[in-house]
Amino acid sequence: MGAAKSSIEQTLLAYKKGVDNFAKQMPAFTDKYNDFTEACFQAGELSAKAKQLIALGISLHAQNEYCIIYHTKGCLDQGCTKQEILEATAVTAAFGGGASMSQAVTLVQECIAELTT
Repeated sequence: MGAAKSSIEQTLLAYKKGVDNFAKQMPAFTDKYNDFTEACFQAGELSAKAKQLIALGISLHAQNEYCIIYHTKGCLDQGCTKQEILEATAVTAAFGGGASMSQAVTLVQECIAELTT
């Protein structure tokens, strides 16, 4: 038997399952939304890595746990170091205060630990 999936991996799978279910019910909207977001995250004057760090900061400020997990993974997938991610969360905390900081010191660090082991 394979190893049990982490809570972070389970959350990502639940999100993807929800998106798939929504896409079956709203295919035209979902296709357009996916095209839009894919275009937004492609490298341009800003690298894809920088865009993931920005998205993580916005996710923290918005207190959106699914997006925090998704974009922490995106940062790691784009080659961000733990220190780069933590610096981005610190900038977010400067704007979002304790609410952003609480997610940075818990969920973001949990994601980094689980997704890099």
